[in-house]
Amino acid sequence: MTIYKSKIGYELVIPIVLILGTTFLFMAYQHIWPGAAVILVTGLFVVHVFATTFYQIDGKHVIIKSSFLVNKHIDIQAIRKISKSNNFISSPATSLDRLEILYNKFDTILISPHDKDGFIRELKMINPDIEIRVD
Repeated sequence: MTIYKSKIGYELVIPIVLILGTTFLFMAYQHIWPGAAVILVTGLFVVHVFATTFYQIDGKHVIIKSSFLVNKHIDIQAIRKISKSNNFISSPATSLDRLEILYNKFDTILISPHDKDGFIRELKMINPDIEIRVD
């Protein structure tokens, strides 16, 4: 059982910090304390999501976790292809430096393991038929 933490990308962190920070400061300056509290709680939730996003290879499954929002189990034998992606679509990935996993017939998910090479290597040991396109 190996756990791969999600890579944290500054391309996501910086805009979130700027938007939430600016909004919080504006609301605090205007003494809009309920709004400032909502922004603070939102910021804490974002930190929680970033801190709890990981990918676990557990025997025959990849477990993808992101707080309480995502808890997905994928059979490694069902994975057909892994390719590099910079797709901005919402996913359990905390960076835009992502891997797209195609599994089953039409299913896909985007993830961003910090150690992409180790993650792919371990999956290939379990299922050598996975097509890899990360160039």
